[in-house]
Amino acid sequence: MRDCLSCSAGIARLHPAAAFAAATPVQARYQALAPSAPQADRMVDDQLALPVTADANDYIYQWEASHDYDPPAGLEKIEASVLAINAADGERNPPKTGVTEGAVKRIKNGKVYLIPASSETRGHFTTRDPRYYARQLLELLQSAPQRTM
Repeated sequence: MRDCLSCSAGIARLHPAAAFAAATPVQARYQALAPSAPQADRMVDDQLALPVTADANDYIYQWEASHDYDPPAGLEKIEASVLAINAADGERNPPKTGVTEGAVKRIKNGKVYLIPASSETRGHFTTRDPRYYARQLLELLQSAPQRTM
């Protein structure tokens, strides 16, 4: 990110989303895909060459907005059906901490679906791919109470 993030008065002028994504891998999976330094460099270069439509300022805002965010404060108030999707190999909300499961238990109609780790999953980024949880989401949508507005 040092090489692709240029700031002026605290405003990001270049958008390093690809570099950010490359900087947070699930190491074992990526090491299997690129076991040598030249292969790893090529994988990073390929990611950095992809077109980036995200705005780095949005990422900065999202991270800063989370500093005082306290979702547990109102979990019991949630009445909607909730499906919390997490990845077994996720590095952002590691299942072994029990934090997500504990929080969702406080939601009346809450469920957790843990995407099993595999050679195809990529940690937290796995949750971006609905093929890993499409069936569970369909079940939620079919079983959730229907309300008219």
